[in-house]
Amino acid sequence: MKTSAIILLFVGLMIAMFMFSLNQTVLATALPTIVGELDGVDQMLWVSTAFMLASTIMMPIYGKVGDLFGRKPLFMFAICCFLLGSVFALIAGDMSMLIFGRVLQGIGGGGMMILSQSIIASVVPARERGKYMGIMGSAFAVSSVAGPLIGGWLTEGPGWRWAFAINFPLGIIALIAAAIFLKVPKHTSGKRPKIDVMGMALVSIVTSCIVLVSAWGGHDYAWGSWQINGLIIVGVLAIAGFIVVEHKVSEPVIPMFLFKNRDFLLCTIAGLFIGVGMFGVLSYMPTYLQMVHGIDATVAGLMMVPMMGTMLISSTLIGFVVSRTGKYKKYPLIGVLIMAASLVLLSQLKADSAAWETMGCLALLGLGLGLSMQTLVLVVQNAFPVAMVGTATASNNYFRQVGATLGMAFIGSVFTQRLMDNIKEGMGELAKANPSQPMPEVSSTGLTPQIVADLPEPLHTLIITSYNDALVPLFLWVAPLAVLGFIFLCFLPNTPLAQTLKADPAKRELVRVDAGSSAGQVDSSDSLAEKARLKESTDDGTDNTQRPRDPDPRAAD
Repeated sequence: MKTSAIILLFVGLMIAMFMFSLNQTVLATALPTIVGELDGVDQMLWVSTAFMLASTIMMPIYGKVGDLFGRKPLFMFAICCFLLGSVFALIAGDMSMLIFGRVLQGIGGGGMMILSQSIIASVVPARERGKYMGIMGSAFAVSSVAGPLIGGWLTEGPGWRWAFAINFPLGIIALIAAAIFLKVPKHTSGKRPKIDVMGMALVSIVTSCIVLVSAWGGHDYAWGSWQINGLIIVGVLAIAGFIVVEHKVSEPVIPMFLFKNRDFLLCTIAGLFIGVGMFGVLSYMPTYLQMVHGIDATVAGLMMVPMMGTMLISSTLIGFVVSRTGKYKKYPLIGVLIMAASLVLLSQLKADSAAWETMGCLALLGLGLGLSMQTLVLVVQNAFPVAMVGTATASNNYFRQVGATLGMAFIGSVFTQRLMDNIKEGMGELAKANPSQPMPEVSSTGLTPQIVADLPEPLHTLIITSYNDALVPLFLWVAPLAVLGFIFLCFLPNTPLAQTLKADPAKRELVRVDAGSSAGQVDSSDSLAEKARLKESTDDGTDNTQRPRDPDPRAAD
């Protein structure tokens, strides 16, 4: 395929990726104002968690259905669903409608994320794909800062609702790019595959139980209550049922044989740990900066720029280095260690810490994420043929998003509860210390940065100290997960990267991309030098030539 044709397609995929990643962070600086206006601080965590939960549930579904029936119609459906959710969020008059809109955005966003990575994996070999994956990683870097910055600027200017309105021009461009440049032939031979409906339903139940236990435990319901215990029991039963179902169906949504591949297993575990730390910080750091340091939303977004810079540069450079050398193992190892160090440093911040300390810690976190995140996705894609790449990519991203959702839900739940407890306890102590002085009424569910800034002393100091003491210690709690990720990645084999696209002869996939009057077509066959792969298998005990146990009899035209 001509490089120009791939680039035109890649632009559309990057826009979709950017929309998804932007909406994970764009509300970070706007969130204090949104929940203050809609009187919903106690529901604050669900604005982000609802989006992450819905997108996480949908990822393996999009991956599998895309492998079976083609990715173009699913990709366009995902964008449309995302835009529909933006409409509901745009006109939301209360927290319930806002959260509903975020759920719809998540349903579409999961497809935009997975299908973008799957489509590029269908047209670019693993050895060359490193630079593309590095640039895709930069989309997360840019959005991690552009989101809070844009959200802050809009909140202070035309209003936070415009954070959803900006999705429409981007979505239309992505739709046009998919419609014009991506041409995927329909399957015309073989039996119509059966969709794993039961597996998809069980995935949804398991994911929902995990998130609800994390979000409600110790906050809405006490640990050990029948509600929390019931969710745990249902989740465990759903996991057991899922494993049984996936062994029996012909087209499992998350095939169990994926976990027999060491590349997939180790990268997936490490990705889950990375997700917890990354989104636990990204979701609440801009709110922390506004409340504790008394800065406006735009400045809070600017303070996240160092994280974007280091993540953007490291992700892009490592992508090109991996494409040139074919070596990758040391980069995620270094990355997760740097990430662990940054979380420890973040946990030491004080309410009166200098701005450069916070920005330095965030820069270190961005460097660690840039070295590790997209490289792990590339390793997973390299382990499977083209016809399985959507399922493998989606499954890997699913567990990383589970980690991200857990991080957001757990840190959000504990942070919110600690904050409200700190404020209540502090208000009680101030009332005892000044019995003759009436205390201003402060609603812990209606605080905005402006309200906090206008509070008199010592109430102002009480609120910002409560925010600091409620959030930053939690970063130390998740730092050990990054260390565990390093330990698992130490066992990652150095599997050679494929020089051309891989596909089982019986599962060959054709993807044609039109660019103007030119057209390119990929008709790929298995590519890795078997001698190199067999040698690697002998060296580390891993069967890197693994293929699906039940080949799909269908063949594309």
